[in-house]
Amino acid sequence: MDAIYKKVNGDCGPQPEEGKEEQGTRRRRGSMYLEEETNKSEVISCIFSLKEEIGALARALRLFEDKGINLIHIESRPSRMNTNEYEFFINVDANCSQALDEVINSLGTQISGTVHELTRNKEKDTVPWFPNDIQDLDRFANQILSYGSELEADHPGFTDPVYRARRKEFADIAYNYRHGQPIPKVEYTEEEKATWGKVFRELKTLYPTYACREHNRVFPLLEKYCGYKQDNIPQLEDVSRFLQSCTGFRLRPVAGLLSSRDFLAGLAFRVFHSTQYIRHSSKPRYTPEPDICHELLGHVPLFADPGFAQFSQEIGLASLGAPDEYIEKLATVYWFTVEFGLCKQGSEIKAYGAGLLSSFGELQYSLTDKPQVLPFDPEKTSIQKYPITEYQPIYFVAESFEDAKEKVRKFAGTIPRPFTVRYNPYTQSVEVLDNTQRLRNLADSIGSEMGKLCEALRKLA
Repeated sequence: MDAIYKKVNGDCGPQPEEGKEEQGTRRRRGSMYLEEETNKSEVISCIFSLKEEIGALARALRLFEDKGINLIHIESRPSRMNTNEYEFFINVDANCSQALDEVINSLGTQISGTVHELTRNKEKDTVPWFPNDIQDLDRFANQILSYGSELEADHPGFTDPVYRARRKEFADIAYNYRHGQPIPKVEYTEEEKATWGKVFRELKTLYPTYACREHNRVFPLLEKYCGYKQDNIPQLEDVSRFLQSCTGFRLRPVAGLLSSRDFLAGLAFRVFHSTQYIRHSSKPRYTPEPDICHELLGHVPLFADPGFAQFSQEIGLASLGAPDEYIEKLATVYWFTVEFGLCKQGSEIKAYGAGLLSSFGELQYSLTDKPQVLPFDPEKTSIQKYPITEYQPIYFVAESFEDAKEKVRKFAGTIPRPFTVRYNPYTQSVEVLDNTQRLRNLADSIGSEMGKLCEALRKLA
């Protein structure tokens, strides 16, 4: 998609100790992993696998050379699917698109190679590639838009070599991570823990008044089981295990910014791509991109709630195979719900969006009479424009997570794709419902569950 989604997390409201220049730049940059540069189409990404035999790679590379294809990047790893094969991830110049088609055919016929094209620049009448299995997330997890240690000149840590080196450590952890591995633990420094403590202490005082009841119900459990406290930064692995025991959601470390399509695809498998670093200590109330304060204090508590977890996954499932223009719409729905959503609870309106729950100033502002509050309607919400340099002038309020989930599900039915998808939690895979046999299997599964429901109702009568 062409739109660039950016958001600054933290309090963008003026602080007494800050000058006007600082106030004017507080929300210039940042992203909720919904940022996609317009020049991504200049590169085509593919993964091809080869049997482990002498000369196989040389023969494959000769095919590219013979067609004059420029390999911009190549990396290899043992195949997870077949122990006697290796997988090779490559980036090629998009101008070689036609020649690449010939090489793909040759790999299949001459070398017995298997090719998976990851490019998003498809013809309008084809379905963009999407992951079918949770392990497929490995295939695009490192197709990031910028590496985690690459900082802009106006970033608080840009001139701090120690902070930049630390950011690279975190990015390297995520870059080398693969599904199924435990997330490496990090020994946070005293300075990092002090920064976390300032954010933790101030936000915790606001939650009882402004946060939704689901967030406030889960937060004490995170303190009890995951080490949430003022002088300790929780480990992603501990939090991920807690989430899995609650709703099946899990965390996955990310090395940088993902495209909208890739980030939303993770939600379809109940996987949330999370940063592991923390904001610069010089400005604990501000971060130009999501950090671990935003992830653990804003997002995580709601992913432990079954209703919200299902709602988030519905957005992810709707994105699989969707055309680019609908990815933009779903990204906007995500923006106004998971990041900046409000919901009704009794006679009050509370915040459930992570961008609000991790922002001192906007959390309070969102529940005043200053912004406009509209009912959540995916059709209208998905096309709503919004500013990126100031507090949101419009928020959308959901009747409940269950109501929002049903509305997103109906909205997904309007997305033009020649199939429907279903998540199988037992195999952690997405089933494409595009033939009668798969529909029969689904009907049998539903019939079995309905039988259990009827039996339970009879016993309660």
